[in-house]
Amino acid sequence: MIVGAFGCAARMGMSAFLSEKYSVTFPIGTLVVNIVGCLLIGIFSGITRPEGGLFIHPVIRQAVMIGFLGGFTTFSSFGLQTIALLSDREWGYASANIVLSVVLCLAAVWIGQILAAQIVRG
Repeated sequence: MIVGAFGCAARMGMSAFLSEKYSVTFPIGTLVVNIVGCLLIGIFSGITRPEGGLFIHPVIRQAVMIGFLGGFTTFSSFGLQTIALLSDREWGYASANIVLSVVLCLAAVWIGQILAAQIVRG
C-alpha cells in the first residue's frame, strides 16, 4: 500500500506539472503519465523476469509493478476524463485520447521490453 502511495504521489506531481505547463482541454498529464508508466513497467518486467537476468524477490517485483506503477499509471483517470470529453461533445479530443492512450501505451510497453532485453545482454 505504501509503495502505491508513492506511485500516486509521483502521478499527481507529474500530471499537475504538465497540466499547469500545458493547460489545454486535452488531458496531456494523464497521457504522459500513462506512457511513462507503461514504458517503465515494460523495462522493469523485462529485466526482472526469470530470463531477464536481474533477480528481484517476487514480493518486491509485485510491489514495484502493482504498487508503485499501478499507483502511478492512471487509466481510471483516463476513463473519467474521456467520458467527460464525450459528455462535453468534444468528440475529437475524446477520440484522440482513446487512440493515443492505447496505441502509445502499448508501444511504450513493447519498447520497454526491447530496451530491457538490450540491458540484459549488456
